[in-house]
Amino acid sequence: MEMGTQYVVKLEPFLLMSKAAKGAAAAKLIQDATTAPGVFVFGELLELPNIQELAGHEQHSRFYSLLQLFAYKTYPDYIQHKDALPVLNDAQTTKLKQLTLVSLAQDSRILPYNELLRVLDMPTVRELEDLIIDAIYLDIVRGKLDQKAGQFEVEYTMGRDLEPGKVEQLLFSLQNWASTTASVLAKLDEKLAEFSTRSTKARKEKEEYDKGYQTTLKEVVDKQKEARNANKQHVFTGRSGLTAAGLAELRREQARQQEREKELEKAKGKDVEDPDSMDVDEPAEGSKGKGRK
Repeated sequence: MEMGTQYVVKLEPFLLMSKAAKGAAAAKLIQDATTAPGVFVFGELLELPNIQELAGHEQHSRFYSLLQLFAYKTYPDYIQHKDALPVLNDAQTTKLKQLTLVSLAQDSRILPYNELLRVLDMPTVRELEDLIIDAIYLDIVRGKLDQKAGQFEVEYTMGRDLEPGKVEQLLFSLQNWASTTASVLAKLDEKLAEFSTRSTKARKEKEEYDKGYQTTLKEVVDKQKEARNANKQHVFTGRSGLTAAGLAELRREQARQQEREKELEKAKGKDVEDPDSMDVDEPAEGSKGKGRK
């Protein structure tokens, strides 16, 4: 059952009895309804013709004012017009203070203890917290007591009856709210469209940048490959190469060649110095025996 619905149900017995109640009986019915536990809405009872007749009755008009008080007014209103209203019993006083708490909770989510103590005329914080806790159990408000901060944090509250003339004011406020909301939504749609356009543009720019970057990167890599290939074509390895290893091999080969040349020269020198190894010309056949005895 939604918040507030059960209070309409609890008012129904009084609505049935009011059909036959007039004058003093109607005044007594109002007294009973404002005292009864769990009855927190009175708009339907207030609209009944035989109840409204009390407004023009000299003796019972104050009971009609009492019903108006419980329908949409607060405890400070009672204090202000106390002389024109019936004396409240304890149950009525507690209920009116709880209804005042509901009205305050409708106007603000944070209710400081100091303000509640003043408005509800509560002597101590302990009694104030007991009143709030009872209201929470009755399900007319929902929230959290913050003793450290000294405040009541409202989460939800039941709705009270609307005072005559307040419907037009409420409709005007709702129209202003609807107009403001429409304006905000239009502005949000405009911002979202702008953001979408920017996002699309940024995405395209990023794609173009990535494409250009990849193209440039490929060109650089290709040029590096070409440079490496060109270097490989001009560098020779082995004995006649231009690399460090090639030059070293060339020097070793030159040294070996010099060694071979030196050995050949030494070999030629030995052949000249050794007579046994010299060639002797053989004498001519006609001269054989000359000079011999």
